Amino acid sequence: MDESRAVVVVGGTGLVGGEILKLLRQTYPQVRLMVASRSLERAQQAAGPLGAEPLVVDVAKPRPLGALTQPPLAVINAVNDPEDLLLLNAVEAQVPLVDVTRWTTRVRDSLVRLAHRPPSSPVMLASGWMGGMASLAAAAVSQRGPSAQRLDISITYDLQDRSGPDSVEFMDRLGTTFEVMQQGARTAVEPLGPGHAVQFPDGVVRRTYPLDTPEQMTIPLLLGIPSVATRIAFNSRAATLSLVWLARLGVFRWLRHPRFTPLRRALLGSGGKGGRASFVVEAEGRRLSVVDPLGQAHLTAVGAVMALQRLLGWDGAPAAKGVVFPEQHPNPQDALQRASQLGVLLQWN
Repeated sequence: MDESRAVVVVGGTGLVGGEILKLLRQTYPQVRLMVASRSLERAQQAAGPLGAEPLVVDVAKPRPLGALTQPPLAVINAVNDPEDLLLLNAVEAQVPLVDVTRWTTRVRDSLVRLAHRPPSSPVMLASGWMGGMASLAAAAVSQRGPSAQRLDISITYDLQDRSGPDSVEFMDRLGTTFEVMQQGARTAVEPLGPGHAVQFPDGVVRRTYPLDTPEQMTIPLLLGIPSVATRIAFNSRAATLSLVWLARLGVFRWLRHPRFTPLRRALLGSGGKGGRASFVVEAEGRRLSVVDPLGQAHLTAVGAVMALQRLLGWDGAPAAKGVVFPEQHPNPQDALQRASQLGVLLQWN
């Protein structure tokens, strides 16, 4: 491990970025860390308690990593990179990059851009649910038996949990039809469409509804599972039903104009003190429940750490090459066990 070069966390002053930094310091106390933000003052405030170094990075400007005096060991991106400027800068500088922010259409856009300049350093697009943890769990479930024909990911969103603006970004897409793979064919799905009842780890049966997430595109292609669906429920039945009816009445389509962006995000923005993050993965009678008592920001950070370990070969397997996704992990069950050492609870049924 090269201790002279730093791991840079872009967006390290935010909720998820802060959790990533804390986990990295806890797991790798000897590694240099850099907190990157548009604001030097905020970066300095976040870096101090962690013994990290501040860095100014603005993903809206060309060559966001230009302030670095030497190439970092790796970059973890925890903020939206809308024009792929950070992604392309990392590829150009041959710096391994983990990204936990891209939704489905943005993943496709990034893959097209990368087709013009294939990276010589690895890129992990870990923007499936909770930093790719759902994808990693799906790979583990898939390996535990014969080839699955269908895989379902069911999520509970705790409205008391802490959430930042990026973590509720999918609210902007609740008015947009998306595609999933069903029986090997692309199928158009309405967000929050027909529901499906699932029993969650807390013992409560909740009705879950379709949600646009990247793993519904990547898992069928990478794991060969013909049908994959991700659905969500809120821990409040009233909140779930309210959002479902708003979607079916077309309210989110009406609110697409940029002037309504704060209103859309306020519908899921949480001022909570903290809650549990949980999801269930099911395939051919196999079932894995994943719970993080510390919430969705912590679970996303665990996914980011798992992704970094995979990119750099810190998990004991050869370092990744090219563009990869969490579900391509050579030993996902081992990765989940390491996630459990960071506080994630696993239950197989």
